[in-house]
Amino acid sequence: MPKEKLDLNKDIEQAKKEVEERKRKNKAKNPNDNKQSEAAEMWSKLSSTKELDSVRRVRGGMDTTFLIIVVLLLCYGSIMVFSSSYAFAEQNFGNSLFFVKKQSLWAIVGLFALIFFSHVDYRILRKFAVPIFCVSYVLLWFVFIPGIGSSSHGATRWVDLKIISFQPSDIMKFSIVLILSLYISCYAEKTHKFKYGIFIPASLLVVVCASVIVQKHVSATVIIFLIGAVMILISGASAKWLASICAVGASAVCIVIFFTDYASARVEAWLHPETVLMDGGWQPYQSLLAIGSGGFFGVGLGNSFQKQLWLPEPQNDFIFAIVCEELGFVGGIAVIALFLALMWRGLTIAKRAPDKFSALLVTGLVAKVGIQALLNIAVVTTTIPTTGIALPFFSYGGTALIMQLAEMGIVLSVSRYSSQEKV
Repeated sequence: MPKEKLDLNKDIEQAKKEVEERKRKNKAKNPNDNKQSEAAEMWSKLSSTKELDSVRRVRGGMDTTFLIIVVLLLCYGSIMVFSSSYAFAEQNFGNSLFFVKKQSLWAIVGLFALIFFSHVDYRILRKFAVPIFCVSYVLLWFVFIPGIGSSSHGATRWVDLKIISFQPSDIMKFSIVLILSLYISCYAEKTHKFKYGIFIPASLLVVVCASVIVQKHVSATVIIFLIGAVMILISGASAKWLASICAVGASAVCIVIFFTDYASARVEAWLHPETVLMDGGWQPYQSLLAIGSGGFFGVGLGNSFQKQLWLPEPQNDFIFAIVCEELGFVGGIAVIALFLALMWRGLTIAKRAPDKFSALLVTGLVAKVGIQALLNIAVVTTTIPTTGIALPFFSYGGTALIMQLAEMGIVLSVSRYSSQEKV
């Protein structure tokens, strides 16, 4: 009897080998069919609404600590928009409250967006991730449509719909987080392989970055690339391969800098701003004067000298320089501490998230804020060349602020849920 059973096991193993051999031969004979079936499988996974994790979600209250940090950043930023802008607004619009009125209105709209998304089940984003990404990518090319696209300072990066204008790259920053969160959660068990962990997501990232760089929008390209690199890193992909991809990306940026006039001029202004004050060096030079004038405690809120028409448009990308001048080293450190606190609490929420998709989504969104804040502060302190990077929650701008608050609402939505194994 044991001998018969043993023979039966051998037969089963032999049959399995024959089936695998036939599959291998069919795959070799019809490589195109195999590629089509693999693409169909990927599309099915990405568009499926089926739950990927065997957990039961438990609903609770939102993370109040994260909410408080967001509100503090918003209030701090709104105060500094008013303080930094009133001289420029009075000179150019005859109304010192011109910018702060608009920023306050956008902040209110943004808070409504935050509240709305904090009560919406984040899983709906998973269902619409692919359509949202596709629409975002198409919008990137709308900037080149006459009558819709708008150019400024030699770059074409705005879509002007008359009642509202926005940069499609801002929407793409969110969309790249969303689509990579979906992809990685679908292929979590395969990301250790080069094809699934590096090649596919990196290819997507390269296509998006190439579409942004043609707008002469180097800053957005760098931010999107770094966001994608962070997402790929936390997916479990090989760090060696990722380092190689980053090296290629850095090389591409260097090529753009050295072979395009507008980028190389900014590098020259960064290295020697005092020698090209009238040709790109004025803003970084005045920024350094503002930071140096602030000392430890600053000259006092509202008492900045550089915002008196010396530092161009101080309410925008260089608002951190006014913070340092008026509130000093202490005020600058407070800004950095709030961003670090936001990232810490966001990563805590991600750690407790009920599924892979939500954990990746939260990590990507807080990384997006952290990367943008880090690069803005680096630009203002002339650690890196000057480029148009806004400081989240601080720099003047309506659509960007509303999007940032809506994204924080999504993080709060995830914070409402924890996981429990299904029984």
